[in-house]
Amino acid sequence: MPARNSIKVYTENGYYHLYNRGVEKRTVFFEQDYAVFLSYLKTYLLPKNEDDLHRKLADPATNYKEKADALKLLKLNNFADEIVLISYCLMPNHFHLLVKQVSANGIDRFMNSLCTRYTMYFNKKYNRVGSLYQGVYKAVMVESDEQLLHLTRYIHRNPVSSGSKGDAFRTQIMRQPSSYPEYLKQRKTQWVHPDEILGFFSKTNPLLSYPAFVEQTEDLSPIKEIAIDL
Repeated sequence: MPARNSIKVYTENGYYHLYNRGVEKRTVFFEQDYAVFLSYLKTYLLPKNEDDLHRKLADPATNYKEKADALKLLKLNNFADEIVLISYCLMPNHFHLLVKQVSANGIDRFMNSLCTRYTMYFNKKYNRVGSLYQGVYKAVMVESDEQLLHLTRYIHRNPVSSGSKGDAFRTQIMRQPSSYPEYLKQRKTQWVHPDEILGFFSKTNPLLSYPAFVEQTEDLSPIKEIAIDL
């Protein structure tokens, strides 16, 4: 029987929660690996300026390394016109991405490229072979605005221990790489797009703000997809 959420139905301009964990629940991110995974997201999701890359290749002043980097980028897949990253969080043994896809097959191509590339990097670095993730990535279509909002909350709260409150709560949220700093306007990243979610919340009333929504400690109404057995 196929694993839950491993069989996917994609639609154009649909929102999806994408996630996976390490095989046998193993660690897939050691400290320095987070930056590598994020760099892959950046190169896939930022628009590729092919004219500029071709100019670098043709310029006699461009050194060998710069030409090699430009050639690599030209060959690399790019999904800037297909995938919009809404939020993310990376945990030691799993990851969460919330995306909007423009084309019906954008997610599958994007995730196959991302996971294959990262597995090749990880296996080479740590001298291992075989699958890094527990089967194919999982995907759940978002069916309502309520589910969309609660998914961003769920994703950003992933690092928080049960029962944490106050300053410890914010500290735990911020300890793992995530898009939460973009939502707090502490950081601006071209390939992360929080504005659609932030548009549901008040910019002037702290009690109705997005941070208040995320950091309140009482349980909110559950959504059917949250139990993902990670």
